[in-house]
Amino acid sequence: MIKNFEELSSIHQEYSARLAAKFTGSDGKRAIVVCGGTGCLSSNSAEIISRFEALIKKHKVGDRVSINKVGCLGFCSQGPFVKIYPEDTLYRMVSVDDVEEIFEKDILNGEIVDRLLYVDPLSGEKVVKQDDITFYKKQHRIALEQCGVINPESIDEALGAGAFVGLAKALKMDRQAIIDEILASGLRGRGGAGFPTGKKWQFAYNQPDGEKYVVCNGDEGDPGAFMDRSILEGNPLAVIEGMMIAGYAIGAQNGYFYVRAEYPIAIHRLEIGIKQAEELGLIGDNILGTDFSFHVHIRPGAGAFVCGEETALLNSIQGQRGMPRPRPPFPAVKGLWDCPTIVNNVETLSVVPYILRNGASSFNSLGTAGSKGTKVFALGGKVNNVGLVEVPMGTTLRELIFDIGGGIPNGKKFKAIQTGGPSGGCLTEKDLDAEIDFDTLVARGSMMGSGGAIVMDEDNCMVDIAKFYMEFICDESCGKCSHCRIGTKRMMEYLTKITDGKGTLEDLSYLEELAATIKEGALCALGQTSANPILSTMKAFREEYIAHVVDKTCPAHVCKNLMRYEIDPEKCKKCSLCARQCPVGAITGEVRVKPFVIDQSKCIKCGACMSSCKFKAIDKK
Repeated sequence: MIKNFEELSSIHQEYSARLAAKFTGSDGKRAIVVCGGTGCLSSNSAEIISRFEALIKKHKVGDRVSINKVGCLGFCSQGPFVKIYPEDTLYRMVSVDDVEEIFEKDILNGEIVDRLLYVDPLSGEKVVKQDDITFYKKQHRIALEQCGVINPESIDEALGAGAFVGLAKALKMDRQAIIDEILASGLRGRGGAGFPTGKKWQFAYNQPDGEKYVVCNGDEGDPGAFMDRSILEGNPLAVIEGMMIAGYAIGAQNGYFYVRAEYPIAIHRLEIGIKQAEELGLIGDNILGTDFSFHVHIRPGAGAFVCGEETALLNSIQGQRGMPRPRPPFPAVKGLWDCPTIVNNVETLSVVPYILRNGASSFNSLGTAGSKGTKVFALGGKVNNVGLVEVPMGTTLRELIFDIGGGIPNGKKFKAIQTGGPSGGCLTEKDLDAEIDFDTLVARGSMMGSGGAIVMDEDNCMVDIAKFYMEFICDESCGKCSHCRIGTKRMMEYLTKITDGKGTLEDLSYLEELAATIKEGALCALGQTSANPILSTMKAFREEYIAHVVDKTCPAHVCKNLMRYEIDPEKCKKCSLCARQCPVGAITGEVRVKPFVIDQSKCIKCGACMSSCKFKAIDKK
């Protein structure tokens, strides 16, 4: 039990020394750490840890070799990762079968296993240390500072890395001074529109004393997004501490984590962090000998995308259907159980302890005039380096995609990047040198959102992309307001008509008019932003929409009803392999006599013929 500030300071010093010894080897030990994020766990990193544990026991070297897991290292396309300290050697794409070789060569004999090192795609050189990999060089980690460094299930390691230092500092400050520090930092909410965090806290602080709440929005629903999940999995105590600082600042005694149930590892590690902090007296009554009491609760969500909207989220916590409320009043005035409530997302709360520990200037020295600090992105899609990225605001899209992301696979041409998920829009080649910040992205027809970034290449059909996001929105609409309930389905119908080759130029005009109407009239941000993918793709790729409705073709050869597979008779070797692979018997010909042909009336456009042809005689048209 940590009873006061002096005991916390003493423990920090002790555990910090232990953590430093792990990294430097000053304790005479070597440390093996394995990525324990969801991505690597799905690729057997738990089994990798078990195999290392068995070898440590077998060779009786437990007194000089340790093994544990850490959070996500970020470079997901190269996982699972194994890192060896104090040499800081990073092995990537490790399988269970590689463990014995790493142990025998590196742990027992000090030899690097070259074949498991990362190979720089430009120089062809093997890279030993994580920080020397291009993917990491332009990153600046604040929210992800300890992810991939500490064991997320060990409060000892978290304390050694500075956990609760920010809270201790806050408890010695005037509550208004804390809010002023957050205001001075320029921190804006990382969950969507980027509302200034300090202003939200100020509104709640200004309400009369009484029951108040802090809610952490962990309902990360954008397709391809995994920022908040990775932070909760990699350093849950940072988010807990950020929630407690917010609670002290506004006068709240209870906080709620709302995390989707599809994140079982994140929820499990939150539960461990809360329990360990309670056992040490860092959560509960009279924390560190002060009159501040705070209790933390978890509410798993059922995975409704609309519950990312803060008023729908609050309804869900209360056991009601997750549907948005009209605003005002805003939650900071009338929120959870009609009490003043601040709702911040995971990433926002995770950087609050950093700001308190290091001061507002350490955060606002990064970024642009209107967007301070850093932003975490889940970089995915048609990009070589898929993973979790944290960059200073003001980094360009070109740097994100081509420097950190490593460019487009297979020499394909970059076409667009969708930021902000279903609520965002597509940015194109002309936007590559735009700075990434809240206001710039909005001005260019997209938005920051929570940080999803999906890259597309020349093989993507932008009409089909808009349709994909609209299908998602239709499924996730709560149905409370008619603009969203009816309007999104009408937009979906128009997009389906266009991709089926039945659209007209008049339909494009109706679609634009409908999109603008829904944008203005929907109740919450889900409906208000639902048309963004349509409007942004129609603006940047109008020629593709024209091709679909006038020429009845899909330039990217994606929309099945506008696509056909054809066999080039000059290239056809008359081998019949394509005919044998066709599941519907649409291909006919004579072996070694007559070139094969595809009956377009029977073809289901599955692509099996093209995939099976060894002579590249089949094309999509």
